[in-house]
Amino acid sequence: MLDSISLWKLLTETINWSSLYMTDLERHHMIRDLIGLQVTDMIQSTDTRLKESRANSALDIQKLSYNVIGYGDDMLFRNRELKDFLFSKLYRHYRVVRMQVKAEHIITDLFTSYLSEPLILPDHIQQFIPIRGFERTICDYIAGMTDRYAIEEHARLHDPNLIP
Repeated sequence: MLDSISLWKLLTETINWSSLYMTDLERHHMIRDLIGLQVTDMIQSTDTRLKESRANSALDIQKLSYNVIGYGDDMLFRNRELKDFLFSKLYRHYRVVRMQVKAEHIITDLFTSYLSEPLILPDHIQQFIPIRGFERTICDYIAGMTDRYAIEEHARLHDPNLIP
């Protein structure tokens, strides 16, 4: 799948990698070189555009009708291609989306439960309600939860078989 991505091809050629399995060291080199390729391209492309603009000050740069800082055309295409691939194959993969939907339900349920009955909030959290406000206190409390704690708290509040 990644073989069709031009940035991946460039990267694998750069480190001379052609295996099906990637060691931790190879992954480290891959990430370092991926960042290095993109940073180098951005610096070189930005330098070229700065020289071509003949800008003498920050104000001159602000007046330009185009962005000076950015990738060159090739790297811009490669970066966009990789992002599109990751978005469709990783970030929007059905298993990731399922977990996202579950997480949204858990957070919504927790917020709604605390909002409907403030006394189920721990005492040390309730003391912040007069200072921060009710909704802000609930949001801060939920935001401070680990994934595991939020799941367990949700179960304590919504599973009739668990004793709170």
